[in-house]
Order: sequence, then C-alpha cells, then structure tokens
Amino acid sequence: MKKSVLLFAFFTMATILSTENSLAGAKVNVGQNVPARQQISMDEITPSQWDALLKKYVNEKGEVNYAAWKQSAEDMQTLDAFLSHLSSANPNAQASVPAKLAFWINAYNAVTVRGILREYPTTSIKNHTAKLFGYNIWNDLLLTVGGQPFSLNQMEHEVLRKMGEPRIHFAIVCASRGCPRLLNEAYTATRLEAQLTTNTKVFFANPNNFQYDPAQQLFRLSSILDWFGSDFGSDQAAQLRRISPYLPSQQAATAAAAGVGTVRYLDYDWGLNDQASSSNARR
Repeated sequence: MKKSVLLFAFFTMATILSTENSLAGAKVNVGQNVPARQQISMDEITPSQWDALLKKYVNEKGEVNYAAWKQSAEDMQTLDAFLSHLSSANPNAQASVPAKLAFWINAYNAVTVRGILREYPTTSIKNHTAKLFGYNIWNDLLLTVGGQPFSLNQMEHEVLRKMGEPRIHFAIVCASRGCPRLLNEAYTATRLEAQLTTNTKVFFANPNNFQYDPAQQLFRLSSILDWFGSDFGSDQAAQLRRISPYLPSQQAATAAAAGVGTVRYLDYDWGLNDQASSSNARR
C-alpha cells in the first residue's frame, strides 16, 4: 500500500513538473532570420531608425514615454524594422571594435525597450523576470543576429562584458531608474568614446548613484559597481582608480585615483524609467 502511494505521488509530481517545464520560459523572438549570403558586417549597420525613435520618446533624463510609443503603430513597426536590421549583422564578420560595441549596446537597449513595450503598462522590469517557471525577459526575449538567438543576458555577459570596456555598464539600460540614463540618441562607432565618457560622467553626477563623504573617506557607489566590480579592476583600489576620471568633484576624484577610501553600496531602484511615473511623482 505504501509503495503504491509513493509511486502515485512520484508520477503526480513528475506530471506537474513536466507541465510546468513545458510552460517555463516561453521564448519570444524579435528580429528575423537573415540568410548567410545577405548578412553584413557590423560596420555597415546604420542605427538611424533607432536614433529617431530615441529622440522622439526619450528625454534628457533618459526617461521613456512608453505610453505614447506603444500607442503609435507606426513607431512600433519602426522599432521592429530596426530589430530586423540588426538581425542582418554577421557576428563573426570583420568589424571595428567601436562598431561592435555600438551595435551590441544599441541592440541591448532596443530589445529591452521592445520587451517593456510588450508588457506595458508595468511598473518594473522585475515584474517579468520569473526565477524558476515562466517568462524571464532577460533570458527568454531573443534577438536573432546572423541566424543566432541572443538573450539580453547573453548580450551583456557573453558578448559586451568580454570586450573589456567596463563603461558599457553606464550605457546599457535595463529600463530601471537605478540604471544609467537611456541616451536619447543611438550609439555610433564614430562618437562612441565621447558618448561613453559623457554618459559615465552623468551617471556619477547623480547622487542616487554616487556620494562621497570626505570626512570619512567614504564612497557610496551604485550597486552596479558591486555586481560588476571585477570589470573595473581586480580589487577595490583598482576599481576606484578606474572610475576616478568620471567623478563629479575633484576631492572625490583625487581620493579615488589614489585608491584610498571605504566603499559602501547604494540601494538600487528597480522602478521603471517611465516618463509617466516621473510626472506622477512630481505632483
């Protein structure tokens, strides 16, 4: 009798897990599958469509007018057309490093915006990041590039972070207020250095991301520097030296350049970078 009960329980649980796994992580594909003979170098990708959309829907603070964007069928189609254009790139073709960086930064940001527009209205990207079962926007929203699917996590961790440019963390935006601002122009190979420098300085100028107490020699840094500290240096002193040129005060920059000080990390704001919620908060 006990054996029968155990067997019944086993098969019941197996059925439940099988059903849940079949529903877990349903993939959402954007872009298109471009034949190999039609694929091009990332040097030839032109982000003009993305640039126009950013100028139209993103303000200087990096906040997005998701409501208006989603209501425009024409601009939703333009975004999808840009994602399809990204799909024509061959990741293995010869291209300059700035072109590759600009491509993947734009790809990450455009896919994230597309994923939020798919869910909007919503209050946070974290509402769409199932841990075990169900859709996780970072793993299950896939952009096809050169015939290969790339999730947001793959773009960030397997492509961008491996390119050795830590300032990508102040350029890619996960649709949250704790992120760097979404630049209201597309990244381009020719302007990449200036764009990364500017957005990094803007990031650290925000007291929600950086604070320095000279009396205690205390740095309070965004959690981004906690999560991805190894990208900036092998130890805390090296990490401080790496960010020192972008800090908002000479006192903080000098201490950081010397690698001197204690570091603590600020709470991260996962609220949506939405113009609507920003307007409501000001009332």
